[in-house]
Amino acid sequence: MIDIRLIEECRSGNLNNFRKVVEASTPFAFSVAFRMLGDEDLAKDIVQETLVTVWQKISKIKSPEVYKTWLYRIVLNKCYDELRKQKRNPEISQDDSSWAKLSERIADNSPEGIGKTDMAVIISGLTEKLSPKQKAVFILSDFEDMTNDEIAAITGMSKLTVKANLFYARKSIRNMLQKYL
Repeated sequence: MIDIRLIEECRSGNLNNFRKVVEASTPFAFSVAFRMLGDEDLAKDIVQETLVTVWQKISKIKSPEVYKTWLYRIVLNKCYDELRKQKRNPEISQDDSSWAKLSERIADNSPEGIGKTDMAVIISGLTEKLSPKQKAVFILSDFEDMTNDEIAAITGMSKLTVKANLFYARKSIRNMLQKYL
């Protein structure tokens, strides 16, 4: 958890403890960025850009209590920008053959079953097919354990829109799991 006292000091111009803020903020930011983008290097870049933005604008946040929400919002906006950029310049994405191999291994009841690496591949592959908003809501809800109210504050969506996006994200993932596995 981020110490509110540190945020307050940074807001009032004392940036001596900004390193502690960075150390506390980085795991949250990286977790969301990595899950949104599925690329460790891109996620690290997003975290770095986010922390530069935090450095530049920390004095402008309304109160230290909203820091975590503000941080997540910056990360998500930077991830949305990157996803838009990737959409304009598409690269090779995961194909159906990799899903077929994974499906065969599960169907063969292989001794290793679904390991952590396989599960990461499945989750990454499935979330890649969601819209950016559905992906963000799904990640914040199911991986970051946030409430719908917190997600609404971070994303700027209404609570009803968050619920709808989460419902459709889960439904899409369930349908894709049935198709591939």
